[in-house]
Amino acid sequence: MDSNPTCNDKDKDNDKKKTVQHSMLLCCKLYISESRNKEALDLIERAVKRDPETVIVNKFEDREYNRVRYTLVSYVAHDSIGCPIYSPLHQSVMAMAEAAYEAINLELHSGAHPRLGVVDDIVFHPLGRASLDEAAWLAKAVAADIGNRFQVPVYLYGAAHPTGKALDTIRRELGYYRPNFMGNQWAGWTQPEILPERPNEGPNTVTRARGIAMIGARSWVATYNVPILSTDVSTARRIALMVSARGGGLPTVQTLGLVHGEDTTEIACMLLEPNQIGADRVQNHVQMLAEQEGLDVEKGYFTDFSPEMIVERYLKLISSGSA
Repeated sequence: MDSNPTCNDKDKDNDKKKTVQHSMLLCCKLYISESRNKEALDLIERAVKRDPETVIVNKFEDREYNRVRYTLVSYVAHDSIGCPIYSPLHQSVMAMAEAAYEAINLELHSGAHPRLGVVDDIVFHPLGRASLDEAAWLAKAVAADIGNRFQVPVYLYGAAHPTGKALDTIRRELGYYRPNFMGNQWAGWTQPEILPERPNEGPNTVTRARGIAMIGARSWVATYNVPILSTDVSTARRIALMVSARGGGLPTVQTLGLVHGEDTTEIACMLLEPNQIGADRVQNHVQMLAEQEGLDVEKGYFTDFSPEMIVERYLKLISSGSA
């Protein structure tokens, strides 16, 4: 006969609670305008490691772009009627943003990828049984805190925006895609300090050292880059436009043609519906267009794991205690 049924019941309740938490997950992709300053990145990474409930499941650095992306995962907790009330991601992202603003000065930054802020983009994706509404709830909470605490203008997009405004639309309005140095680089802050479009959070004026932030929520987006063995960025831009939905190419695909090192350019792609238009179609389309220009193309690469792999890595890291 079990001499302590109460403890056994408590263990079962705890196991059930953990199972629910591990199925109600949110993913945050945090893009920061720095990849060459190791001390700055170490400071940012130490900030998130203070909370064992948030896991860095991936990190993608690109020295040519001078940009890093952290992929973070944690659970979302709910109240008695099922409304989201807490996620460890909230404080983790705030801690990383604080470290980034302390360590990085946008006026001293340059790279071959567009950016408008030290903390350039924060996007939340639902994983497992979590919903897009929950991702949007967290995006709006983080946006309010970053705007108020750090006095950084914040633009919401996707499911976090009141009308679902798209990220590329906002970026286009703010001049995100226009290089301001050598025709193919982004350096310092050269935009007006009084913004042409009112932000959703934070002030209407910009601190040049910090810039602005984009924060949103959306269903899963895959990022896939295809190197072209050419230094001709104008051709890369032309190919990028023809691949994109905007240029009459592949539906739900957004692209940039960018310089990437001394010998190559790159078609950087966002696949908004990767289960419908995937990497193979993008690769083939880029290759066809490049061949018409007499250019060779390398095999492209994803910059992050699939949602299934991210959940798997999260669960493995949490269970091993190495988060």
